Amino acid sequence: MQRFAECFSELPDPRAENALHDLTEILFIALMATLCGATSCTDMALFARMKAYLWQDVLELKNGLPSHDTFSRVFRMLDPKAFEVAFRRFMKAFAQGAKIKRPRGVIALDGKALRRGYERGKSHMPPVMVTAWAAQTRMALANVLAPNNNEADGALQLLALLQLKGCVVTADALHCHRAMAEAIVARGGDYVLAVKANQPALLEDAKAAIRAAKRKGKTSLTTKDAEHGRNEKRVALVAPAPGMAKKHDFPGLKAVARITSKRGQDDTVERYFLMSRPYSRKDVLRIVRAHWGIENSLHWPLDVTLDEDLARNRKDNGPANLAVLRRLALNVAQAHPDTKVSLRGKLKRAGWNDAFLFELLGHMR
Repeated sequence: MQRFAECFSELPDPRAENALHDLTEILFIALMATLCGATSCTDMALFARMKAYLWQDVLELKNGLPSHDTFSRVFRMLDPKAFEVAFRRFMKAFAQGAKIKRPRGVIALDGKALRRGYERGKSHMPPVMVTAWAAQTRMALANVLAPNNNEADGALQLLALLQLKGCVVTADALHCHRAMAEAIVARGGDYVLAVKANQPALLEDAKAAIRAAKRKGKTSLTTKDAEHGRNEKRVALVAPAPGMAKKHDFPGLKAVARITSKRGQDDTVERYFLMSRPYSRKDVLRIVRAHWGIENSLHWPLDVTLDEDLARNRKDNGPANLAVLRRLALNVAQAHPDTKVSLRGKLKRAGWNDAFLFELLGHMR
């Protein structure tokens, strides 16, 4: 608890000076509850009561256990940007304790709608949380609530929080624009950005570069796999892109790639990518596959394991802060070395076994 308190000690408390409960104690219980599968402030308060015996040696709780209204009020009032700073501070200390190296390789950027976190009358525009996810460590590195639901602007704000030296940033076609490329290159990173019809001139020149490479006899690389009962064939071709960076004012652009894939009897899918390095065909296939880890290892468990799509927190800063808390809990659970137990299994085990629950946070000692 001491290390946890140190990480969150600089987080401003927005409540009145006569607030009954210590902020760090509330956040500690909230994290522990989420690690046990709690999906709402009501769950957190129930968890606090059912596990009251756990807090005797680690918390003071001078005024008793916080209620669900207290949890809700705190998350509604906390400044999301300050909470995100505390999130990164915690993850840095946690990574040091767990001997997790600084992320290198693929960092995937993507947004996820908090589908039921909208204000009354705004169901058509739920808030969007943009996350930077490290494929190597399978952890969320940073999060930003998209300003005015503009995911592209949120991604640019996110990049300003990251150290990108030695990393390659991947993103879908929404983020394929010069401001994104400039921000990545400026922070010492590389990029592999999907390009689609939303950038018609770039897409057409990428296709032309691939056609020219084929005429010159450039060979492609084919891979096949049958994971999860699905047979899929992928073919990658890489081509230099001389002059494209200058023509389109696209910083760092050095090469393009095309990946065609066919799964079973489905139609063949053709995708194009802009790259700041002439990666090999093998590397391109690896990088593009790694990008989808943010869907499979972050977005999917957030919805299926922690019910994020069903979360009803709507008011003020509640949706954003609770989204960060869920990502923090998933990071902690993912870091546990037991690879034979699923993520859902880890959360259930944490709820049933107090020793395992504290073991998840043992790196913070």
